[in-house]
Amino acid sequence: MSIVIVGAGLAGGTAVAELRDKGYTGEIVLIGAETHLPYERPPLSKGFLMGAQEFDEALVHDQAWYYDERIDLRLGVRATRIDLQAKVVHTEPVDGGDPVDVSYDKLLLATGATPRVLDMASWPFLYLRTIDDSRRLREALKPGARVAIVGGGWIGLEVASAARQLGAEVTVFELGELPLLRVLGPEVAKVFAELHRGHGVDLRLGWKPDSADFAGFDMALAAVGVSPDVSLAQEAGLDCDNGVLVDATLRTSDPSVYAVGDIANQDHPLLGRRIRVEHWDNAIEQAKVAARNLLGADEKYDRQPYFFTDQYDLGMEYVGNVGPEGYDHVEIEGTTNVLDGDAFRAYWIRGGKVVAAMHANDWDASDAIRDSIGTDR
Repeated sequence: MSIVIVGAGLAGGTAVAELRDKGYTGEIVLIGAETHLPYERPPLSKGFLMGAQEFDEALVHDQAWYYDERIDLRLGVRATRIDLQAKVVHTEPVDGGDPVDVSYDKLLLATGATPRVLDMASWPFLYLRTIDDSRRLREALKPGARVAIVGGGWIGLEVASAARQLGAEVTVFELGELPLLRVLGPEVAKVFAELHRGHGVDLRLGWKPDSADFAGFDMALAAVGVSPDVSLAQEAGLDCDNGVLVDATLRTSDPSVYAVGDIANQDHPLLGRRIRVEHWDNAIEQAKVAARNLLGADEKYDRQPYFFTDQYDLGMEYVGNVGPEGYDHVEIEGTTNVLDGDAFRAYWIRGGKVVAAMHANDWDASDAIRDSIGTDR
């Protein structure tokens, strides 16, 4: 049996390891458009961006591992088309060269996401998705540099934190009334607003910038979210809607094809609805389940969504998902003056049960917040 994985990122690199760990000795082809070995992306807006972490530390595996495990690693290669009937992936080198067709028995799609582009031709925005993007951004974050960031989501705020710690002057433009409002709600989102203002960020909320707002800045980063890269799947005829539609086992509408990570819009067995998650933990854990299912298992992926962030001296972990139904109220334990190093836990409650929970600076709470999901409150 031949297994082909399209997407040589964290999910792809995790999947090949799981396949070998589970005893699969057959052919594995891992295809990625970037020329770098598969790597983790969180350091791009954290340790690597600040110069505190080397790129090698972000690698899923080193070059020798792929050689030792007999992984046919094809980097700098773009998958251009999938023929589901013939079970063939058409590929071509990104820098030119002859196309190559790759046959498969089972196929895993882990093509990730691409940054949403701001339509403001007068400004050469930087974006942050790849290691090369992070290198370019790091070069610009010098003491005294004036940095504009459009978007007060996770990436925008993590870059703002890194930039301030590197001595840059930072202005964040956010369309919402608070940063992270859609994710955290006003009760906790205001903590992050206070955190950044307390560290000298000019936080402009309810603000849709135009080109005049960027006068005097040395650089501008657009951090307005990402879109799942589903072009291959759509053109192949797989069912797609806000990602590639997969069932509880991460199988697509073609029984020989699975999808994981940013592109997987999963029918989640515990949440009882579809969800697409764009976070580090999801890429790892879905890849492991999909790898086992490629080998004949029939496991459902039922892990609760999880994400974390590090900003200044604040470390946070969040588990669960409030979903479209929202929540009734938030219960907070502890004090939220994180500028003074305070720690707290927050619980989002709907119908008397915890649907999401987080901690800030309370590292003994990691298991507790996860165990709280679904409990009465």
